[in-house]
Amino acid sequence: MNDQLPADFVVEDAQSMRALGAMVATWVAAGDVVVLSGPLGAGKTTWVQGFAEGLGVRGPITSPTFVIARSHPSVVDGPALVHVDAYRLNAAIEFEDLGLDADLDRSVVVVEWGDDVAEVLSDDRLVVRIERCEVSEVTAADGAVGPRSVRVVGYGTRWVEPL
Repeated sequence: MNDQLPADFVVEDAQSMRALGAMVATWVAAGDVVVLSGPLGAGKTTWVQGFAEGLGVRGPITSPTFVIARSHPSVVDGPALVHVDAYRLNAAIEFEDLGLDADLDRSVVVVEWGDDVAEVLSDDRLVVRIERCEVSEVTAADGAVGPRSVRVVGYGTRWVEPL
């Protein structure tokens, strides 16, 4: 495994995607922002399911597409998870209106589709980019199916040092 950022991974299936999310959860602390990007069906929510398990928060973890944001409290005395789907937001100003910065010091905020909007929360953030390695099918039961390439990049002073 690469112990510095950026880190690149090839993920073969949904179980491995969840395991990668759980591993990245060990890198974060309250106040951190994680931005997820990738095409529809790439496995973003599947990754968040593993991330949530790694954080030890109450589930279930489902896509917050229509409610925009869901908060999941910790069950292990750690930070809460605020899971945001910015897909339906039209601009950074709508993202700012969610008031996510109010909970940031006690939570880890994960924003799906957060490119160009999550920067309002913090200059320091992890960006997780998920891409299909080849044409592969997606099933509702399994989430991401087929190989994916995942790149984790840190931005800002928080992520300058090796993990």
